[in-house]
Amino acid sequence: MTTSSFLTVDFPCDEALQMAKQKLSQTGLRALQTFDLHTARLAQPECACPNHGTEDCNCQMVILMVYGESAEPVTLILHGNDGKTWFSIADDPYQTSDAKLAAEIKQVLEKAPISQAG
Repeated sequence: MTTSSFLTVDFPCDEALQMAKQKLSQTGLRALQTFDLHTARLAQPECACPNHGTEDCNCQMVILMVYGESAEPVTLILHGNDGKTWFSIADDPYQTSDAKLAAEIKQVLEKAPISQAG
């Protein structure tokens, strides 16, 4: 599986996630969260972060399965640390993703920049 970032925003991952979910939903796309690094790390409190060690780690990774009209979802990955978040779409040769849906997701998230609510 390969990924390449298509969008970077100056928001922590948790904020970028909420804004992205809202934008996707407004365009009729459904996002199902399947992984959250913070939750996974709860079972491993001594897990050392390569960027921050074990203390004050603000790294986060969230994986969303985004569904459109087709039955096959697209895997959207958000990776954040130090107040920035990178958006990527997983490209797995063993899992066929709808190229049209992937393009739509990118367009939705890039078109109107994710900005702070309020």
